[in-house]
Amino acid sequence: MNKWYLSGGANTDVAVSTRVRFARNLTGFPFPGRMSSSQREQVNGLVREAAMHLTGEFAGVFHYAEMKELSDLEAASLVEQHFISPEFAVNREGKALLMSEDETISIMLCEEDHIRIQVMSAGEDLQAVYEQAVRLDEALDQRLHFAFDERLGYLTGCPTNLGTGMRASVMLHLPALEQADALRQLANTLGKVGLTLRGTYGEGSDAKGALYQISNQITLGLTEQAAIENLQTVTHQIMDRERQARNQLKQNEAFVDKVWRCYGILKFARSLDSEEFLQYISWVRLGVKLSILKNVDMEKVGRLLVITQPATLQKICGGPLEPRERDQKRAEMVREALSCSNEME
Repeated sequence: MNKWYLSGGANTDVAVSTRVRFARNLTGFPFPGRMSSSQREQVNGLVREAAMHLTGEFAGVFHYAEMKELSDLEAASLVEQHFISPEFAVNREGKALLMSEDETISIMLCEEDHIRIQVMSAGEDLQAVYEQAVRLDEALDQRLHFAFDERLGYLTGCPTNLGTGMRASVMLHLPALEQADALRQLANTLGKVGLTLRGTYGEGSDAKGALYQISNQITLGLTEQAAIENLQTVTHQIMDRERQARNQLKQNEAFVDKVWRCYGILKFARSLDSEEFLQYISWVRLGVKLSILKNVDMEKVGRLLVITQPATLQKICGGPLEPRERDQKRAEMVREALSCSNEME
């Protein structure tokens, strides 16, 4: 089955992925920070039982794993692919994960909340992803009965999630706006409308390869649908600004030369660390979208963004690698992916 990042999507020239996450807790249990080991096991078992007996579109789609049974590499790879949070991967005792086969849905159990439902898709598809997350949320609620207060909304481990308990985000590729040094001002503007601009791996992280997350900050005092519509409207405005900045860059001979140089390095390099790979592939992706590079397979580019990350690469190779070996293997993967392209046509 194809993974979500290999499928098509809307506005993929700028939008890389869409994610909607719900924080939920069960009635009758303390929040995870105050739970005993036996209570964690009980909650994990209840949610697992409920998920495995869902009907309709969610019937039989989930695989269950105890996080303590995963290796450090496996856990780190899940973080790299945005399926779990970095905190969830560090102390794995008493935590579990439910994931669909196509990896569009992941459910973290006993992280900061009892349940973290997450749905992802390629490109920008906020409304569809939100609606699927709602259907899953409602199906689980019928079996588990989530903690809810008429005044405060869904009760969560962190007060900043009270209300809807929803965080929606779109991962955008913004190299032209980054080049124009326009992102600091953009971040300030977003804060005024209840949104935030974050790095590639969310709060506190840096942007790698000009990949930025735009997400809602406010969960209390507005509906889920209003938050989705606000994020969608602003996201489209940012994508339009990025496209305008790209069109200006395309007229610049130095920019076109840089795209070709980055492509040449990726196609022939014998060693690539993760930082330089993301730097170069960012410009190659932009060059493909602007038709500077032709017949470069974007599905392969999307796959490279996943499989060349440090932990994921080592997992694919069967175990830990020395940094030098890892960089050589990354370069080999990239050369192989780009070797069949005929970019001059």
